[in-house]
Amino acid sequence: MPDIVGIRFKSCGKIYDFEVNGSGEEFKRGDCVIVESDLGLSIGSVVTGRHTVENPGKELRKVLRKATEQDFKKKQDNENFEKEARDYCLERILARGLPMKLVSTEATLDKKRIIFYFTADGRIDFREIVKDLAAKFKTRIEMRQIGVRDEAKIVGGFGMCGRELCCKTFLTSFEPISIKMAKQQELVLNMSKLSGICGRLMCCLGYEVAAESDEETSETPSIEDIAVTEKETVSTEAVEERPQPQVPVPAPQSKEPISSEARQDAAPPKTEGAEQKQGQSNRKRKKWRWRKFQKHGKPENKQQ
Repeated sequence: MPDIVGIRFKSCGKIYDFEVNGSGEEFKRGDCVIVESDLGLSIGSVVTGRHTVENPGKELRKVLRKATEQDFKKKQDNENFEKEARDYCLERILARGLPMKLVSTEATLDKKRIIFYFTADGRIDFREIVKDLAAKFKTRIEMRQIGVRDEAKIVGGFGMCGRELCCKTFLTSFEPISIKMAKQQELVLNMSKLSGICGRLMCCLGYEVAAESDEETSETPSIEDIAVTEKETVSTEAVEERPQPQVPVPAPQSKEPISSEARQDAAPPKTEGAEQKQGQSNRKRKKWRWRKFQKHGKPENKQQ
């Protein structure tokens, strides 16, 4: 079972797990460490302390060591290098006439890779500009297209409330926001008032909806809880206190044969309606016999 720590590379960024087995150093929350990520060597801060995971699900990269003063000096030098790369990239974008907006530039600690973040309405053919950047900086170039919400998270700013953007302050991921959330809060459906600086619906529209759903789930018991409580109440009740159902006991029957007179007495008396129906059926039977006799005549006697 590997021991891992959670590391974050940017403020309000995602937390990534790294393995710390085999390293004699003890890593605590707030320590700056050097790790080898998918992009290369990077400096990150420990967010979650050391803990054990049984099945991590994938192979984790290891924490190399704690960051030193030389590492922080390299990072400061990289900031100047990133600014130079950004200015040159903007110059080549204008020269090529590409419909793209450069947002940010990031370089790894060892300067083996430079990442350019940009936004665009559609797909961009940036092969020529990659060749220009690779010829200038003699390193690996990577172009990443991001969305407008990610752009607001990187650039930052202030919202309509006068506070700094939530995505820049504490949000680590973007949840889907719909206009239905504004309808539930009975807000004015004006997109200019419901949209943030990114042009999309504000993330804070989902706060009230999430709070209401949490209150409903906390107040309303689930079906499993109701079944458990009913089962407990039934088990705690005393069996003697339950009223026993009263079943009618049939009277004992005698085994003596019943006479014909007793059967006639026991038979229900015929009503007037039943007698009328019996007389009508007798008359119909007589009429049917008479018609049959007129048609076929009297049947011959078989004995003759």
